[in-house]
Amino acid sequence: MGDAPWSGDACSLVDAYRRGERSPVEELEAVYAAIDASPLNAFSHLDRERATLAAGVADVSLPLGGVPIGVKELDAVAGWPATEASVPLADRIATVTSTMVHRIRDHGGAVLAGQTTASEFGGVNLTRTLLHGATRNPWQLDRTPGGSSGGSAAAVAGGLLTLATGGDGGGSIRIPAGFCGLVGLKGTFGRIPRSPEATYGNLTVTIGCLSRSVRDTARWFDVANGHDARDPLSLPRVEGWEHAIGTLTDRLAGLRVAVVDDWGGATVSPAMWELLERAADELIADATMQRLDGIDAGLPKMGAAWSISGMIAIAAELGDAWPACADDLTPEIRNGLASTEGKYSAEARARIEQRRMEVNEAMARIFDPVDGVDLVIAASNPDVAFDAEGPLPSTFGGVAAGAGNNGRLTFPANLHGNPAISIPAGFVDGLPIGLQVIGRHFSEPLLLEVAHLIVHARRWPLIAPAAG
Repeated sequence: MGDAPWSGDACSLVDAYRRGERSPVEELEAVYAAIDASPLNAFSHLDRERATLAAGVADVSLPLGGVPIGVKELDAVAGWPATEASVPLADRIATVTSTMVHRIRDHGGAVLAGQTTASEFGGVNLTRTLLHGATRNPWQLDRTPGGSSGGSAAAVAGGLLTLATGGDGGGSIRIPAGFCGLVGLKGTFGRIPRSPEATYGNLTVTIGCLSRSVRDTARWFDVANGHDARDPLSLPRVEGWEHAIGTLTDRLAGLRVAVVDDWGGATVSPAMWELLERAADELIADATMQRLDGIDAGLPKMGAAWSISGMIAIAAELGDAWPACADDLTPEIRNGLASTEGKYSAEARARIEQRRMEVNEAMARIFDPVDGVDLVIAASNPDVAFDAEGPLPSTFGGVAAGAGNNGRLTFPANLHGNPAISIPAGFVDGLPIGLQVIGRHFSEPLLLEVAHLIVHARRWPLIAPAAG
């Protein structure tokens, strides 16, 4: 049976339950023991009593029956802290459970083990807050797992549990997936509803999971996707993603692919890009796709507009506590609020909408069915994981860039609503690197097939070796 948490993926854990080789209660006990002993600082809240009761009655016939999962600190669970990872909101308790978590728990059968750490308000690409401290990357403890879904990524890659929720408003699933050697799919905007009490802000946020395998991600989406009237922008239900894995290879043949080193205007480490471009070319050859060079993949800059509109939502959460609470915020959020204060006006709103339109037009041109490409392949991150305590780096692989560079690779898919996936693709200096593949709206099954081809062709550790 073993005292350590399951070292495979969630699907194989469910299979082990069904064969009677392991029980949900045994697994949960092993998960809590591992969390208690872990140096990763990946959890901010544990619900041991309710989780133990749920594990005792788990229905292992369900898709994720009895699987302990982590729930990102920014995803609501009634009765759990609703802090947004921020000291000024430290005493707030959730009164509702998110639709995604409800479906994964009640329809999928998962056990909610606890709450994973996140960056403050989900606004930074590392997970280090005044409320909880720094979360560590299991591949190298002095490095960050990324953000904002950093605790989820650290927990899954660090062998604490097999699955955890994530959210992606500017790369917050793909960035930690790339840093931690995981599969991270950002679905088409609206694929999984953000209800109840959905708010849209800058219309970039999608939700999903951090996983150890392509089939785990597909199973998650099979359970959690589908329209909910409380989120009128959510998409109709689709099914069969897990079943389709491995059957869509012929649909990849002939697809037109752009391989872009500076996607979104980013500066990428040359040493890392050399490995990623090699992985991209191997994929293209294996799937008999067509690489098209010389494609105009330039995009308008949108980072400042995204930041202004995002900070408006944070300011609303803080309410009258700002600016008196400034010293209780992380430097990134404090500086962001201060630098954007007073900049949102009718004129600024018009500029933001103009820029969004320009991005939409450019992305539509790049992915035009006749004259464009079917897929864009880029890096998930500009470089390997940086220091766990921050700050955000200004150089990448020795190449000068700006601190905002760290999200430029992932922003475009958020702004246009495209699906995009980060896939483990190699190592630099012993740290994982991720290959990002972006597709047209609603093309997630093809992205999962691409990920399956890459991962299936490589011997890839499901958890960081030091953690196992």
